[in-house]
Amino acid sequence: MDIKQKTITGVAWSAVERFSVQIVQFVVQIIIARLLFPSDYGMISMLAIFMAIAQTFTDGGFGNALIQKKDRTNTDYSTVFYFNISVGIILSIILFLSSGLISQFYNMPELKPIVQVMSVNLVILSFQVIQKTILTIKIDFKTQAKASLIGVLIGGAIGIIMAYKGYGAWALVAQFTTINIIQTALFWYFVKWKPIREFSKDSFKRLFNFGSKILGANLLQTIYLNLYTLVIGKQFSATTLGYYSRADQFAQFPSSNITGIIWRVTYPIMSEIQDDDLKLKQVFRQYIKLSAFIVFPIMVGLAAMAEPFIIIILTEKWKGIVPILQIISFYYMLYPLNAISQNLMQVKGRSDMFFRLEIVKKLIGIALLFISLPFGIYYVCSSLIAYGLINLSINIYYNSKLIDFKIKDQIRDIIKIFFVSIIMGLVVYSINLTPLSNIPKLLTGTIIGSITYLILSHITKIPELKTLRNLIKK
Repeated sequence: MDIKQKTITGVAWSAVERFSVQIVQFVVQIIIARLLFPSDYGMISMLAIFMAIAQTFTDGGFGNALIQKKDRTNTDYSTVFYFNISVGIILSIILFLSSGLISQFYNMPELKPIVQVMSVNLVILSFQVIQKTILTIKIDFKTQAKASLIGVLIGGAIGIIMAYKGYGAWALVAQFTTINIIQTALFWYFVKWKPIREFSKDSFKRLFNFGSKILGANLLQTIYLNLYTLVIGKQFSATTLGYYSRADQFAQFPSSNITGIIWRVTYPIMSEIQDDDLKLKQVFRQYIKLSAFIVFPIMVGLAAMAEPFIIIILTEKWKGIVPILQIISFYYMLYPLNAISQNLMQVKGRSDMFFRLEIVKKLIGIALLFISLPFGIYYVCSSLIAYGLINLSINIYYNSKLIDFKIKDQIRDIIKIFFVSIIMGLVVYSINLTPLSNIPKLLTGTIIGSITYLILSHITKIPELKTLRNLIKK
């Protein structure tokens, strides 16, 4: 199977896996959000940074190291497996014992038992890393789709029932834990792999040399993004954190899922051609342009239609989300460009460069966060956009060094798509100013926005319109 066919097949099943799961989860979260209060979401969001950091350590960057390594063996898989399990258990114990300190930090005693139960998930998740890595190497997202969808359906049902029965934040805990248990069990059932009784120090050292840099970079990214949750939860109210958390989830939904679909396919494929710079540059360039062509209009449209969308989906009690969602939608517009650029550094084996740049970027991002904090939540959200632009500028510069991809060519590839998306967004926002009720506004804005974007893309001769059409046909 050639690169083009692998991409088409991989993207197709990756899309099915991502969106089938996310759409079900999206519907479930809407139902639960209608039954719970913003403060319930705020309480769970307070744990986000601790869970995310621990989960990042559980993988340790070894999954990426296995994908990047061409001559991987069963000894490599088993070594990583035992390492992941050990780290998962240790971190689970640490989080469990820290539950009292976390609840004191937020001055919320009811948080302690929630932290203790959530800590068990770190052990559960550590058992599925190798199975997911094997499926990703094979570009087998069909199997991942089965396991993920079944887990989300069962977990979602339990979450809805508990929310309806009045269990509050515990409904979210039960949902999250059930999903992880079901998915892990199914990954073991579908992936016919078992560890051998061997832990190789040599294998660990080789994988750690690459994976540790990825771990460091991912850890910085995780701390940075969840630092917003931590700071907002401490500086503002649980309700404000609930607004930010839900707005972030809505903005992430299209951007991170589309990026994830493309990232999971592009990483193993680009790893195969890592030594052919000319072919790698062509493939990388196509992935970047296609990502921008899909994500840019969606995020701009979401910002333009945020108010009717939120009122319809979550009712008036969540209206405080709207301005936050509008701001961070522009941050997530840049997300796929940065994610795929960082992919390139890993593919070329430059995890050292990846890590060093992440240190610089995150120091800048943290400085922007604390500078904006005294001015209020909207300025805090706006600092994300500033960080995204700085991140993109740095990535563009180093892309030019890695594969001789000139800076002006990189900018030229995406600038036309950006302006076409902004014009489309202004057209959609003008509909939002009409006296129509919310449902007609949302439907009209979506239809007119889509037509406007397609027409402008055709007039300005953006080649990704034809590329996307061909991908859909195939």
